[in-house]
Amino acid sequence: MPIPKTFVLAGAVTFLLGLAASAHAPKPRPQGFLFIANQYEHTALLFDLRSRSVLSRTAVAVNGHEVAVAPDGHLGYVPIYGNSGVGKPGTDGDRIDMIDLKEGKPTGTILLGKPVRPHCAKFGPDGFLYVSAELAQALYIVDVRAKKVIGEIPTGAIESHMFVLSPDGKRAYTANVGAGSVSVLDLQKRSLVAVIPVAKTVQRISISPDGTRVFTHDQLQPRVAVIDTATNKIRQWIALPSTVYSSAPLPDGHTMLASSPSGKLFSIDLDHLKPAGESGACAALGELALSSDGDQAYLTCPATGQLLVYDSQNGKLEFEIMLSRGIDGLEWFPAVN
Repeated sequence: MPIPKTFVLAGAVTFLLGLAASAHAPKPRPQGFLFIANQYEHTALLFDLRSRSVLSRTAVAVNGHEVAVAPDGHLGYVPIYGNSGVGKPGTDGDRIDMIDLKEGKPTGTILLGKPVRPHCAKFGPDGFLYVSAELAQALYIVDVRAKKVIGEIPTGAIESHMFVLSPDGKRAYTANVGAGSVSVLDLQKRSLVAVIPVAKTVQRISISPDGTRVFTHDQLQPRVAVIDTATNKIRQWIALPSTVYSSAPLPDGHTMLASSPSGKLFSIDLDHLKPAGESGACAALGELALSSDGDQAYLTCPATGQLLVYDSQNGKLEFEIMLSRGIDGLEWFPAVN
């Protein structure tokens, strides 16, 4: 029996209307949580993006600057750096505090054996936690199940403060602040590959989603170094209106966000290596992080306690939450299991 033409037309219209509605419907915002270190309060916060509220605030030792979340989302790790800034006199941390994120309470400590000012921490695909150990001029490899250091990789430079891991987990790249360089580490051989001179002083570091480019930020001139990971040399510079402190390439590989202490959030065209736009931000030395799909960006403002949440695609501020002064390192994760 043939289908009446009116049914066919009605179905087509319904389908087209559905497409139009879906095209104009707002994209669901990323849900999940932020795990945030607070330097001034000596705490770590669990922030719920759905309810825009702090679920827990857990005390840690003095001072935690950065955080890492286990792949299953159950435990959070806070390296205890000490009570000073990079390269400045003060106490020297020797541990990593552990927090049960579901319960919102301390669950142990990993002792590193000596004072090394542990700072940045990231889980590799191999399941180990990699931690920058500034005073040891090394990247420590930590077995979190055994709660001990099982190896270290020399960086060949002072003040190896932040680092990134390549997508395949074979390389690490450290930003060496006072040395003004980037170290390339072979994680499989646990050896130093190269030290790349960049500028007099650099801060922080990021990597493209395909692992072909690494970005670090000159702190004296308004520019970002673009390092070719195939040659371990600077390929080009990105000139900007003002210096930047933290950056985050989006998953599409075409755009990078970069926060500036001048109070700007820059959008950078990675295809042409030039600025593509800017938004207002806090005039702070905070950290920039992304949701896993890259649709939202999160910027901490330690001096004021603001947490700024942006739409990464258009660079517009979505909302702002006042937390507490001292919020710094943060990581997005999808759920507390």
